[in-house]
Parts: sequence; C-alpha cells; structure tokens
Amino acid sequence: MGKKKLADEEICCYGAIGADYAEGGGGVDAQGRATELRPLALSSPHTQAFHLAWLSLFACFFAAFAAPPILPALRPALVLAPTNAPAAAVGSLFATLVGRLAMGPACDLLGPRRASGFASLLAALAVAATAVTASSPAGFVALRFVAGLSLANFVANQHWMSGIFAPSAVGLANAVAAGWANVGSAAAQVVMPLAYELVLRLGVPVTVAWRVTYLLPCALLITTGLAVLAFPYDLPRGAGVGGGAKTSKSFWKVVRGGVANYRAWVLALTYGYCYGVELIMENVAADFFRKRFHLPMEAAGAAAACFGAMNAVARPAGGVASDAVARLFGMRGRLWVLWAVQTIGAALCVLVGRMGAAEAPSLAATVAVMVACAAFVQAASGLTFGIVPFVSKRSLGVVSGMTASGGAVGAIVTNRLFFSGSRYTIEEAISLTGAASLVCTLPLALVHFPRHGGMLCGPTTTAGDDYHDDVNDDDDANDHGDYTLLK
Repeated sequence: MGKKKLADEEICCYGAIGADYAEGGGGVDAQGRATELRPLALSSPHTQAFHLAWLSLFACFFAAFAAPPILPALRPALVLAPTNAPAAAVGSLFATLVGRLAMGPACDLLGPRRASGFASLLAALAVAATAVTASSPAGFVALRFVAGLSLANFVANQHWMSGIFAPSAVGLANAVAAGWANVGSAAAQVVMPLAYELVLRLGVPVTVAWRVTYLLPCALLITTGLAVLAFPYDLPRGAGVGGGAKTSKSFWKVVRGGVANYRAWVLALTYGYCYGVELIMENVAADFFRKRFHLPMEAAGAAAACFGAMNAVARPAGGVASDAVARLFGMRGRLWVLWAVQTIGAALCVLVGRMGAAEAPSLAATVAVMVACAAFVQAASGLTFGIVPFVSKRSLGVVSGMTASGGAVGAIVTNRLFFSGSRYTIEEAISLTGAASLVCTLPLALVHFPRHGGMLCGPTTTAGDDYHDDVNDDDDANDHGDYTLLK
C-alpha cells in the first residue's frame, strides 16, 4: 500500500467523523483535527487515539514508579545501602531525560504512534530482563534506569494529542491525556505493595517475590504497546505516515527549529519546577511518610499515592483553564494563569516541608496540604502544555521533548542539591524544592509572542512570525489560522 493511499485513508478516517461524534456539536476543523474532546465518542478515531495514548503512558508511569513503594522488600533482597535509593532515583530521572530528548525528533520524523508503541515494547523487555538478573545495588540502579526510559512516551503522548486536536481543545486534550496517564504513578504506590503481599501469600520465596511482582508493569507495557501499534493512524491529513510529515523534513532543520526557539527553553525551565516537583515527591513521598509518621509499607504507599492521584483531575483542570482564559485573553491569559498557579503550588510545597518538620506533625493535615500542593503543581503542568503546541509547528516534537525533558532535569538537579547526602533532612529538602520552584517560575515573564504579546507587554506586530521562521508557506498559513482560535 503506497504512502499516498495511506494518507488518503487518514483524511477519510479523521475527516469523516461519524454521527456518534458529530451529535451535540462535535466535529473537526479544515485540517481534520477534533474541535473538542469527547472521551465517550468511541466511534471517533480522535477519541480512540486519545484513549490509547493515555493508557499507554499510564503503563509507563506505573513501570517507572513501581520500585519506591516496595523499597522495604528490595533493600534486603539487593543489599541496598541508604545511598542506593537516591542514586537509583537520579538514574531513573536521567533515563527519562535522555529518552525524552530522543523521542522528540523521533516523533517529528517517524510519527508519534509508532515511536510510542516501540518504546513501550522495548521498555517492557528491558525491565523484565533487568528484574530477572538484578542481584546487587548496581542491578537496582539499572532496573530504575530502564524503567525511567519508558517515560519518554510522554513526548509521544503530547505530540499525538497536539496533532489530532484543534487549538480550541488542545490544552484540554493534552492535559487530560497526561493527567490520566500520570495516575499510573499513584496506582503503582497502591498496587505494587498489594501485589507483592499476594505473591508472598502464594508461597513464593521472599528473594523471588519482588521479581514476580515486576511482571505486572511489564505486562501492562506489552499490552498497551501492542494496542498502540495495532491502531492504524497517526495524525490527520496523513501527517506521520511513512515518515511523520506531509513534506520531507531535514532532521537538523527540525531540531534547530526547536532548539533555537528561546520560548522552548523558558518552558523547559518552568516545567522543571512544576512537573519536576511532582517527580521528586513521587520518589520520596512514601519514604517520607514511613520515616516521619512510622507508617507500614502499605499505608505509606496509600498516603503517597494521594499526590499522584490528583493528576486525574488537577492536570485536566489546568488544560481547561488554559483554553478558557485563551478565549478571553489569548496567549497572554495562558501565560498569566500558568505563573499564578505554579507560584501557589510552589508556596504549598514549602509549607508541606515545614509541616513535616514540626515537633508533633499531623498526618491528616500534612496529607491535606500535600494534596493541595499536588493540585496546583499538576495544574501548572497542564497549563504548560496548553502553551507548548503554539511555540513551533514544524518542530513540535522537539519543543515537546525539550519541555518534557526539563521536568526530568529539574528533578535531577533538585535531587542532587537537596535530597542527596545528609546535608538536609527530607523535610528541609521538600521546602527548598518549593523555594526553587518559586524562583524558576519568574522567567515566564520573558515569553513573548509577537502577534499576541506576553505577560508584561502586548503584541508588537500584526503579521509577525510566532513560530521563529520554522514553517514553510503552507504551514505559515495554517499557523496563523490556528492563532485566530486562541480567543
């Protein structure tokens, strides 16, 4: 089957939406992108792709955060020293960084669906092989490293959603797909300890039980990876078919279009201290509750899961807010709301650490403030990816990869500065993380789109290029049309 025939089929598939989707105002724009998110319109290929994308990423988050909740079982089995867990966390975050940087160009050149599916399958094989062979602290670090690679799928998830949803819905679609997927980390906090206990009750020796438990995240990765590859379409209008674009692209031109755009760097920095804060908390929360409140493994995992579980509603709420303020205030509204929400989340993070450091800390109050912190931090992540699709159309995958990698970089730097060694207690480190987030949110004031302005000043041109001269003539016309939908 030729490339043109595949492209024609995709136009038909995405453009000719069935009655189930069209009823109640659903539909597509001139480029075949859905103009609203309708999760229950299962006959729509946009909705089918949406569910495949978030379920696939859910499995990746589950796998990446499967180790922390069963750390008490892993310590004696792998002879772990106190310094090994932080080192493994850094290894996982570094793997996420490397994977996301590579995934951006892969999505631009190959298409997000294929990139996502193959990444899930490779991660499943790597996690299974490492879980079977690990027998030392080095093996534990390797296990967390290969599991962390699976989070590269976040870039494919956001690239896919940005390609199949119009600007009027892209903020919500990106936020819901990522938010529901992020709940995988919370699910791991609850399910992995329970699965481990179940395996023990079946008579499996302690030294083998954790390895058997790790079959669960591997099975999830394989199932979702195969499902994504079985889905026949990447993007509307044939984008992503047989090469990931409707026109031939130079690899280095695609990369340059993202790397040379200063807006991508600012968003990477700020994302490093909203999503980066989330990564830190999901790595340390269970240990924090075990040590500070003397909770058993299952209870500590349940308390820590509250942070990740907020993704189900908080990150989508950020996407809703981004699209809502854009209708009233355009891009300037998106930027202002992101700054305000992330600043509040940072302040609450400082408060979580201070409450934990109290002489007689209240478990209920600490969990409540942590949940509030999670809500604002995760909403900020959703708000960030309400802006990312408008930075560069040609290099969307690169910009998404840079921004997503910023989250991993922020977490790595924060881990090394505040959580490694014995310089700070875990409570002090959490407060310092919040303070760093407060500071790193300020550069949002530097982001400016010539046709729509920034936080501190209005537009500077009526026909400028908000895409850093990285689009061809056809794309330029489409891009300007996209911006008319911002308000």
